[in-house]
Amino acid sequence: MENTLGDFLRSRRARIQPEEVGLPAHGRRRVQGLRREEVAQLAGVSVDYYIRLEQGRGGSASDAVLDAVARVLRLDEAETAHLRSLNRPPKEAPARVRGDRRVRPGTRLLLDLMTGVPAFVLGRRMDVLAWNALGDAVNGFSERAGGKPGTLPNQVRDGFLDPAARTFYRQWDAVAAETVAQLRRDAGLHPDDPALAALVGELSLRSEEFRRLWADHLVREKTSGVKLLRHPLVGDLDFGYETLAVNGSPDQVLVVYTAPPGSPTAQKLALLASWTATGPVPERTEPAESADGP
Repeated sequence: MENTLGDFLRSRRARIQPEEVGLPAHGRRRVQGLRREEVAQLAGVSVDYYIRLEQGRGGSASDAVLDAVARVLRLDEAETAHLRSLNRPPKEAPARVRGDRRVRPGTRLLLDLMTGVPAFVLGRRMDVLAWNALGDAVNGFSERAGGKPGTLPNQVRDGFLDPAARTFYRQWDAVAAETVAQLRRDAGLHPDDPALAALVGELSLRSEEFRRLWADHLVREKTSGVKLLRHPLVGDLDFGYETLAVNGSPDQVLVVYTAPPGSPTAQKLALLASWTATGPVPERTEPAESADGP
């Protein structure tokens, strides 16, 4: 039986060296990082209690205990929230387990009105639920969906299984790690989601990189950042992005790409926008080699 809480705690204590927390490092150590008894000592709990917690036999630990363990293991805000979710998994109704893939008409209208920026809605498991014309022109969502009814692009599956992703994302290694860390957070919030379990199983079988990153138990919540792309038609695009919660749809976020006015990326974006406004975007070719575009 999988013990996700124990796996997470072991992975976090393995990254901390004894001398980092004021403990002597002398002597031969059989484990990497901190021992379980050292975590217990620093957190102020009994060794037996911490061992049972790591083995998944400790029941629901108090917030005080979890905060103490998080402090010792130097967990950030997202990792601490993940620890709480694993310790006390939320009880979900079947509909919530599946996740709501419906995008409200008002949200779709908002996407269409955002004509100057690429935008799209992400749902559970990083499915792309909806997008505007410029978001499609940049990311190729329609092409990735294949025109099949009910088929949605998935950022995780496409990022690891589509060979073109390694060229499209100029920092593919960083994007891959961030993507898996976000999916790991989703798994902690929705531990009984069969579709998520199926996605993880599929990618673990088909991608060695995904399997390695999933085993690292990294957890992140990305609300903003930089996305460096290499578009097949216009070359390099340097975007900032913002992730905004969709009120009333807790499993959905609106992602918006931005570029400073007058920047090379803004100029290329205007070119893509003109193509989408006047007709079909020209057929995609091999990605451009330089940041100067085609």
